[in-house]
Amino acid sequence: MIQFDRLDYRHVDVFATAAYRGNGLIVAFCDTLDRPAEQLRRITEEMRQFETIFVATTGDVDVIARIFTAEEELPFAGHPVIGAAAALHERLAHDRSTVNWRFVIDGRPVRVTSERDDTYFTATMDQGPAQSAAPLADDVREASVGMLGLEPHELLPLPLQVVSTGLPYLIVPVTPSGLENARIVGDRFETWLSGFGAKFVYVFDPHAREGRTWDNAGKVEDIATGSAAGPAAAYLFEHELAPGGVPLLLAQGRFVGRPSTIAVTRDSDDHLWVGGPVRPVASGTLELEGTCAS
Repeated sequence: MIQFDRLDYRHVDVFATAAYRGNGLIVAFCDTLDRPAEQLRRITEEMRQFETIFVATTGDVDVIARIFTAEEELPFAGHPVIGAAAALHERLAHDRSTVNWRFVIDGRPVRVTSERDDTYFTATMDQGPAQSAAPLADDVREASVGMLGLEPHELLPLPLQVVSTGLPYLIVPVTPSGLENARIVGDRFETWLSGFGAKFVYVFDPHAREGRTWDNAGKVEDIATGSAAGPAAAYLFEHELAPGGVPLLLAQGRFVGRPSTIAVTRDSDDHLWVGGPVRPVASGTLELEGTCAS
């Protein structure tokens, strides 16, 4: 008889003031994460959210995590960490108002604070200081117009720049019409990005403080991208488009019918704290052959 491991999970919406808004996430609670990546990727594909985070606690507030899309494992992502902190708070520390977590993702330590609010939890993560590359050359600017389906006038006269707080994003500043019309064109996009060290693109209206990003095939638009919010805020600070001492609110998800708001604050050490509310949607248990047990 086949034996099945039981895997508990929590489905939450991140950067959402109510359920069925913001960015959906599956948080899977595991005893161990020592499992093949393909196995965990297939679970993510089955659950049909943009990402799944697999978490295992190694102490009262110590967490190791692995993050997957349906295509691949990621070395870092924002909304999965924020959502996982809220779900862990509910599961392990429901009697505490605030918990300061220590996550480790792909060897990288990440501080996360979760706090109980009137509905569920709010969580904020320390993405650390941003790393900004030099502005890209004019030929990249020219190529970006075609690669993103833009008209030349929809690209603002600001630098195109790769900025990272764990995942390197190409920040492309555009007009409001450019934000609306942007899309990934052709099948060479990932190769084009890798040529100057970017993993994903973030098309960004710096005046409205609203952005968009997709998987590199252009098939799936992300709803609210925590890993891009830090780089986008750092871009605004670097180019003096926003005051450094004031929390920023970045919008995303309007074009897929799930408007979301991400808060970013820069502290005195230039660390970027990214967060927002998390709301519960569902919980359950999967029966899975040969995977992690809860």
